[in-house]
Amino acid sequence: MKSTYKRLGDYIEVVEARNRDLSVKLSQGICNLKYFQDPRQVAENSVADKIVRRGWFAYNRATTRNGDKISIAYRDGQDCTVSASYLTFKIKNEELLNPYYLMMWFKRPEFDRYARFKSHGSAHEYFEWEEMCDVMLPVPPIEEQRKIVAEYQAIERRIESNRRLIATLEATAQTIYRHMFVDNIDPENLPLGWRMGTIGELFTLQRGHDLPSQLRQNGVYPIYASTGINGFHNEYKVKAPCVVTGRSGSIGIVNYVNDDFWPLNTTLFVRDCANSSMEYAYFKLIELELDKLVAGFAAVPTLNRNDVHMIETVIAPKEHFVNFSNDVRSFFRSINIINREVSLLNRLCDTLLSKLSKL
Repeated sequence: MKSTYKRLGDYIEVVEARNRDLSVKLSQGICNLKYFQDPRQVAENSVADKIVRRGWFAYNRATTRNGDKISIAYRDGQDCTVSASYLTFKIKNEELLNPYYLMMWFKRPEFDRYARFKSHGSAHEYFEWEEMCDVMLPVPPIEEQRKIVAEYQAIERRIESNRRLIATLEATAQTIYRHMFVDNIDPENLPLGWRMGTIGELFTLQRGHDLPSQLRQNGVYPIYASTGINGFHNEYKVKAPCVVTGRSGSIGIVNYVNDDFWPLNTTLFVRDCANSSMEYAYFKLIELELDKLVAGFAAVPTLNRNDVHMIETVIAPKEHFVNFSNDVRSFFRSINIINREVSLLNRLCDTLLSKLSKL
């Protein structure tokens, strides 16, 4: 092992502060993408909860059924609380080890694999403090660490800026959609040429196609699952542009796809929108809040496309759909270009993370 590699336990220490007076109101969890988020189950603050101060780390020791990742994050915002089962720690001397540099190391897929390999237990496996301390990592001079962090964070800021721009473009397009098809449209007193009908008259949904993992071949065509892109393949099933949403598992996520792609059988895609437009179908599916159609019915929710087809809706004259698509198509083109840049920037981030092991 290179001489720059050091034992992490020499640089970190456990810190434990309980929320005994309930003074910290913000309760957080940590996702396996390694950032703090609102917990899935919101409960009353407990005196047993652990406080995570600004500048501290926290992680979920349990690694079982966590997507082969360890949920760990660095607290860079206001103090919050986490479950008492989490472990909290901090760097002893930040002039020797930069916390953002350490977080970069934790983001590497190799660290996740190491944590899973070192986890132990019977019914549930845990990555304990002793194993965390035994992690070996390169610790170059602090100025070099700061330089690496600055380069990485510059890319992250660019990614975040692009995502905000995408959100603005989508919000603007959605405002146009609502202005043309939702706001001030009274089903009991429709404008001339408008009528009531069903979703199936405007567009139809088709179930995706099986593609077992052992048959996948590396390629340029995105594979879409119910949650979004799930890899790439050397063949496609559906021509772009198209709209995809979840059929089984995760319901309610809607994607506008600009590249020829392969939709998996956990998805539904818009097959025919001759009486509306693909852009309209995208916003209409978002408006329908499809996840609410299947809420509470099964452990693994499944959406029946025929149920969607039968939903009653207002149908505008054909020229309204044409005009709407002409108005918003440039937004979708811009979003596609920005998404491509985000994809390239994410790959650049991955490259920087992989280079850490070569220091």
